[in-house]
Amino acid sequence: MKLLAKWLLSASALLFVAWAYHGVEVRDFGSAMLAAFVIGLLNLVVRPALVVLTLPVTVVSLGLFLFVINALMFWAAASVLDDFAVRGFTGALVGSLLYSVLGLVIDSALERLFPKQ
Repeated sequence: MKLLAKWLLSASALLFVAWAYHGVEVRDFGSAMLAAFVIGLLNLVVRPALVVLTLPVTVVSLGLFLFVINALMFWAAASVLDDFAVRGFTGALVGSLLYSVLGLVIDSALERLFPKQ
């Protein structure tokens, strides 16, 4: 149940990012659900490998390079999907930052609604 709630709220967060920032476009809620799924899948499969491969750069930049990796995952999801678009790397960076902040709020709220037992 928690996974379904997180998916629906993440899709809503993606729609909010598209509404709040003109560099990200999502056609409808179904497209947002698919985009949230693809972003989650990329973050689960590709992101850990990128983090390990770019560890020296991440250490030298004091962790700031992780923002670039998040933007790349956001941009990759937009390049795979037709109804989800990001305008350039700056759009991906700002969009991924907004989406990440909303994701933290969603995770915090879901931890309170579905406590671990």
